Amino acid sequence: MRALRLPRLSSLRAFDHPGYFAVWLGALVSTIGTWMETVAMGVYVTQETGRAEWTGGIAALTFLPSVILSPVGGALADRFDRRAYVAVGSVVQLLLAGVLTVLAFTHQLSVHAVGVVSLLNGCASTLISPAFSAMLVELVPPRDLHSAVSLNSAQYNLGRIIGPAAAGFVLAAGGAPWALLINTLSFLAVLIALSRVRTPPRDMGKVAQNLWKQIAQGISVVRADADIPLMLWATLLVAGLVAPFIGLVPVFAIREFGQGAAATSLLVACQGAGAVTAALVVGTLVDTLGQRKLLGIISLAIGAVSALYWLAPTLPMAATCIVLLGGSYMMMMTGLNSYCQSRVPREMQARMSSLYSMVLGGSYAAGVWGLGALSDRVGLRFVMVTSSVLFLALVLTLRLMRPRRFENASS
Repeated sequence: MRALRLPRLSSLRAFDHPGYFAVWLGALVSTIGTWMETVAMGVYVTQETGRAEWTGGIAALTFLPSVILSPVGGALADRFDRRAYVAVGSVVQLLLAGVLTVLAFTHQLSVHAVGVVSLLNGCASTLISPAFSAMLVELVPPRDLHSAVSLNSAQYNLGRIIGPAAAGFVLAAGGAPWALLINTLSFLAVLIALSRVRTPPRDMGKVAQNLWKQIAQGISVVRADADIPLMLWATLLVAGLVAPFIGLVPVFAIREFGQGAAATSLLVACQGAGAVTAALVVGTLVDTLGQRKLLGIISLAIGAVSALYWLAPTLPMAATCIVLLGGSYMMMMTGLNSYCQSRVPREMQARMSSLYSMVLGGSYAAGVWGLGALSDRVGLRFVMVTSSVLFLALVLTLRLMRPRRFENASS
């Protein structure tokens, strides 16, 4: 496969590497299917239960395993051939998606079944995600690391645009079973892409140590760094206080605007549009401002934009706000992730990715379920606006107390 040559945009430099582009394209097809399933099941659970607590709880189950399994996944990614390891995990996810598809076509689907499959899929995703992230890093030189991470996020969010739009059409035309079937088949694209790339050989003798010693070594490296702990704290706060807007989109569309799958698909797609747009410019912004300074600016913007989204009185205004929120969220999370990755040697990047995923997934799971449950009792808008304002207040407090930490990175 030929590389895509777009040298003038630093954000797109990772596309100059054929292996990266092949995996990126396969992952995009799979992500489109995943978002079709996410929208279909989000609407299904919200309509079946009528409670944000259930919708948030099901979303949380996908991320909950990261609290326990992320460090294990990071260590395993350094013990096996990453390409083969990701392929095995993708097959497991294909089979789990197939179970949901069969249940839907045979009219045996239930909220509890969706919850069980979501939990198992979360386990599989958590175990292979560090290997996938580390494999992408292996496919590009160090100077293109931020481009690779940003484009991977753009891939995910481009799927967030196409997937919900396709889901809206498929749900209207054939119902949830067909959306689930398309998701099942989409995993084949990842397997085909993996069969066409070769990752650089690694000295497996260096990773023959005990699994738990590998995990402990990764934690030690993080604790010894001057900047990574701050970035992980920032990840925890964003994931717990702001990111739940992702899982609660169906509740917002159905409960606040009195609409269903079409409005849910619109909001999810608009978030993806904002994220993809941000991915195209974030490389240039990093080159101009510096990674640390850009993170400081975005950390202030995201809380305010999140509050505006939840205060939006109409669906068109909410759609406009979530474009900005999606872009801010994408730049914040990819910036935090790539900064952490850049602080550790390559042989530690899978474990760094796993610790980042553990913080992100654990905090998001707690936030989306807890805020969803509280919303059922107090009100969705009030809870989410308060959460957004709390995040903004914490960032402002930290900036006033330690302004230099937002401007300069340690050498």
